Amino acid sequence: MNSFGTESNDVAKLFLEKGILTEFQYSLVRRRQKTFHISDHKAILDLNLISEVETLKALAELKGIEFIDLTNVQIPKEIRDCIPLETLLHYRILPIGISPDGNLIIASSEILTLNEIGTLRLQVNKRIHNVLSTPSMIRALTRKTYGLGVDMIVKLRSDQGNSTSSNQEVVFDIKEQDDSSQVNEASAITFVDQILLEALRMSATDIHFEPYPNSIRLRYRIDGILQKIPIPEDLRKVYESIVSRMKVMAGLDIAERRIPQDGRIAMKSDDEEYALRVSIIPTRYGEAVCLRILGRQSLFMDLTQIGLTQKQQTLIEHLTTLPQGLILISGPTGSGKTTTLYAALAHSNDSGRKIITIENPIEYQLEGVCQIQTRDEAGLTFSSGLRAILRHDPDIVLIGEIRDVETAQIAIRAAQTGHLVLSTIHTNDSISVITRLLEMGIEPFLIGSSLVCSISQRLARRLCKQCRKKLEQIPEDIQKEMLDMLNLPHEQLQAWQPTGCIECNNTGYRGRVAIYEFFLMNDIIGDLITPGVKTSALRKAAYESGWRPLRWHGWPRVQSGLISIEEQQRISGIINQKYLLDKEDILTAY
Repeated sequence: MNSFGTESNDVAKLFLEKGILTEFQYSLVRRRQKTFHISDHKAILDLNLISEVETLKALAELKGIEFIDLTNVQIPKEIRDCIPLETLLHYRILPIGISPDGNLIIASSEILTLNEIGTLRLQVNKRIHNVLSTPSMIRALTRKTYGLGVDMIVKLRSDQGNSTSSNQEVVFDIKEQDDSSQVNEASAITFVDQILLEALRMSATDIHFEPYPNSIRLRYRIDGILQKIPIPEDLRKVYESIVSRMKVMAGLDIAERRIPQDGRIAMKSDDEEYALRVSIIPTRYGEAVCLRILGRQSLFMDLTQIGLTQKQQTLIEHLTTLPQGLILISGPTGSGKTTTLYAALAHSNDSGRKIITIENPIEYQLEGVCQIQTRDEAGLTFSSGLRAILRHDPDIVLIGEIRDVETAQIAIRAAQTGHLVLSTIHTNDSISVITRLLEMGIEPFLIGSSLVCSISQRLARRLCKQCRKKLEQIPEDIQKEMLDMLNLPHEQLQAWQPTGCIECNNTGYRGRVAIYEFFLMNDIIGDLITPGVKTSALRKAAYESGWRPLRWHGWPRVQSGLISIEEQQRISGIINQKYLLDKEDILTAY
């Protein structure tokens, strides 16, 4: 582990006697122990023969030392700051509290020697009470307490040497080529990599760096919500170096700090390739950075995983077999439109049909599909690329997004000439797709004859199954709405609420599920499509034909415990116009 003792113990022999280790495994442990001069329990962990918890509990029992589970431990600030950070990281220990007799409790994954306890006692002027915990728990609590990448900050600080005082601002110039700058650059690279890997581990979609006068805020967008990530306070002193490193990775100008810059970074982790879209904007206190994680093939889902009901899944499967027509998916940015498109495309991908896509960017790679990346600077736009695609004899065409009139016109024409066209469009609901196309200048008869289906979707956070709690009392207005839409007896109504646990990072939510609203074109609605037609008239006709709004589709998810009432309100709630008409409120306001 470190300089903290490598005394031998009988953990391996204990596991051998209990039959947990075989004779061969026991010999491997002893060989590794002698070769690397480490404790036998460290050798067991290195060989991954027994779990960390079991191994450390056995060691604690043999040595008469308490084992502590650090999962839910919170370290008070006065305890956190009692030992220098460099000491904690060097020895991989943590001060976690004060014992009833006034001793400082130190958690470690190795038993401290008398010399080490004496050194720590001199530093804190307190007696030391040593407890054991697993290396993973100590690493996790260190990151939670002192911030992500704290070890790299300490290294960056030490790289400055004794000539830089602790109260001076540290600024790195990556352009310099002396030995110290190369060390600083390597440390910055490691720090940035650590932040990116942690974002991937937490399934974040975006990474935000925001500079303020005396601090830096790091946030990950997880399940659609930004979550603050603890980082070391000293990051402000080395922030310019971190930004410069990201600029170098994205091929941007590190000397330019006055104007926005955009770039891309190609990355690879665990044999998976992905890309980062980099956006840097100048702010009053420095450059703010936003990284969008793209192209994670592991996040690709098929039709059975994206949240469709059985009827909705059957409908999409049928739609993807149609010989021609236009299918549009609407929703705000980050609502999973592209994932749904790819899931539908993957289902229709067979050797009997040719599929071509034009996208910006290409988010998933599909075997057997010709995928085109738009390049506006080279003249390859959605409209120009779509024209070329139609001369390439496709059966199915996927357009990343219908952004302008020209692209919409070509897509409509393609849908009428024997092609199945799938795309996305920005509208509030599935009915508004019609009025949006009318606003673009598409002829009403073309919309009625080419649009087959429009789908609106939102992403709602799933309740964590480990810690969700049944709601004792559902609000009366919610009860009434659920009864009207679910057609259930009152006593059968139920809903759950988030609580938070280690599995969901104490958020109460884990993952997301899509909720869909389907609109199918028919002759009655087609006859209503005229210039200036009101959305309310279209919505009324659609409702009579079986269409239901997104909110209607959310209540079954609430009833089943998949999402909470709060999530349902967040993605589909509407503020009533009568909200400010409370007379009592008006009379007491002044």
